[in-house]
Amino acid sequence: MRRRDVLAGVGSLAVIGSAGAVAIHGTPSFGGGRDGKPTADPHTVETIAAQGSEADEVRVPATDRATFVDFFGTWCTPCSKQMPALVEAHERLGDDVLFMSVTNEDVGGSVTEAEVVDWWEDHNGNWSLGIDPTAELSAEYSIRGVPYAVAIDTNGRIQWSEGGRKSADELVDGIERALENGD
Repeated sequence: MRRRDVLAGVGSLAVIGSAGAVAIHGTPSFGGGRDGKPTADPHTVETIAAQGSEADEVRVPATDRATFVDFFGTWCTPCSKQMPALVEAHERLGDDVLFMSVTNEDVGGSVTEAEVVDWWEDHNGNWSLGIDPTAELSAEYSIRGVPYAVAIDTNGRIQWSEGGRKSADELVDGIERALENGD
């Protein structure tokens, strides 16, 4: 009888925990490509005029090539320390992928666009610089911290995603997964 009560309690906790996760993060997407990898819904990301970036909009993921997105914050020390690795990864593979960095800071509110551009130039960024003020893109990829990297193939399948500071080799390896697994 006692074992039955314990099992019922554990089952109840699992249901409550799952309901809480859905309430916070939304329902999970189990769809995907033929290989079962999750797919990324397309989003339009506003880009900022900065070194290597034009003020415009970019579709993520791209349909004509693999996409790499680096999520960062100007306040984030590991993000600053990772920039040399991103510069190197961009030099090695940037022409083969849509390579971009995105911040979801309140640009124009708590941080100015000029502050983001200054940070970008101080850290030698030289590719598309996007902002995600509503955190829609961050939510799409379940970003829970920065730095965070996502590589998506041409079919919109997420081939690699990891948080934390990465070396140039780790970034290139992740991006190459997206390059190898697209059509």
